[in-house]
Amino acid sequence: MRSLMRRVLLDTRYTLVGLPTTLIGFVLMLAGFAAGLGTAVVWIGVPLLAGTLMLARGFADAERGWLSDVLKRPPVRPRYKPAPAGAGRFRRLVNPLTSGQSWLDLLHGIINLPFAIISFVLTVVFWAVPLAGLTWPIYGIITSQIPGNMELPELLGMGDGYWINSMFYVSIGLVFTLLMPFVIRGAALVRAGLGRALLTGVAELQERIDDLAQGRAAAVSAEANALRKLERDIHDGPQQRLVSLAMELSRAQRQMAKDPEAAQATIKSAITATRETLDELRALSRGIAPPILSDRGLAPALAALAGRCTVPVDLDVQTVERYQAAVENAIYFVCAETLTNVAKHSRATVCTIQLVRIGDVLMLSIGDDGVGGAHVAKGHGLAGLADRLRAVDGELAVHSPDGGPTLIVAEVPCG
Repeated sequence: MRSLMRRVLLDTRYTLVGLPTTLIGFVLMLAGFAAGLGTAVVWIGVPLLAGTLMLARGFADAERGWLSDVLKRPPVRPRYKPAPAGAGRFRRLVNPLTSGQSWLDLLHGIINLPFAIISFVLTVVFWAVPLAGLTWPIYGIITSQIPGNMELPELLGMGDGYWINSMFYVSIGLVFTLLMPFVIRGAALVRAGLGRALLTGVAELQERIDDLAQGRAAAVSAEANALRKLERDIHDGPQQRLVSLAMELSRAQRQMAKDPEAAQATIKSAITATRETLDELRALSRGIAPPILSDRGLAPALAALAGRCTVPVDLDVQTVERYQAAVENAIYFVCAETLTNVAKHSRATVCTIQLVRIGDVLMLSIGDDGVGGAHVAKGHGLAGLADRLRAVDGELAVHSPDGGPTLIVAEVPCG
């Protein structure tokens, strides 16, 4: 009830304060635009138009601040086109004329008036009628005694008398009271919808484009880092082992005729090296695309990671659904990299993993009781995880004070 009342009061403030503000802006902007347009042929109107657009920008900024309360989202301010570097005084003066958003601000200031009037009238009516109807039994004692006074119930043929009038007006007040939150909310949203379309629509689109560009850059960076790491691991591990294995087999071939026993020992050593190389290749392949993830999903894949970790892991997977490959891969690699860091650096005695779906968000939480100090700064083991998650519109949060404990939370949209 408290949140509903607060919502009604915020919407009421928006619609009531909006009318005088809109009316003042309408008069100033329409007059400035007409005067500037009419005198533009003699160049006097150019600075008038520029000043009118700057005035419209001020009113638009105020409207954007109110929109954040009505639409329950942070305000988004457009990027107005700046004057070129080294531009002269006149070029800087007329710079607002070159910005498309400035003209949208002016358009909003002019066409917003009828929407502001309608929302204002609806708000006043749906506040006045409940107040007048519910309090009629108080002042109705006086009005019902006025000679010749005919109340609405009598005009409608419902009868006359104080109690009939009281029941009628109180009933109307109750009905309007029940409808008031919805009507006022609707009136505020209609006006706010126009404001969002003209004042923040372009900015929101630009912000989304920037997010997608950053996500793409993060994906490219994460994949490049992963490839470099894989190349380094192959070069430092299996490649060196294979070179050594080739040398061992060549030596065994030379020893075969002269010293069969030594050749047998060399071949035995080569077989051991082959097994170790295969194990290392399997470990590397799990970092590329583990078959268990693509075949069976996240729950078995995370269970396999937990089983290989040298630190005891308490695993809690509350979802067994299958998700897009990019989402499952991101969650898997975050878990794999985090467990690697736990095993190498945390000195923890226990680790907990929880995977849960909340609405359209898949949330992975990994905690340990180690020494802490984990963060995503460049050069650390978690550095590439934020970029990998950003590529799928995800987020990474790390809480790891010195001395521990550590909690890492990855959120990935999965709707």
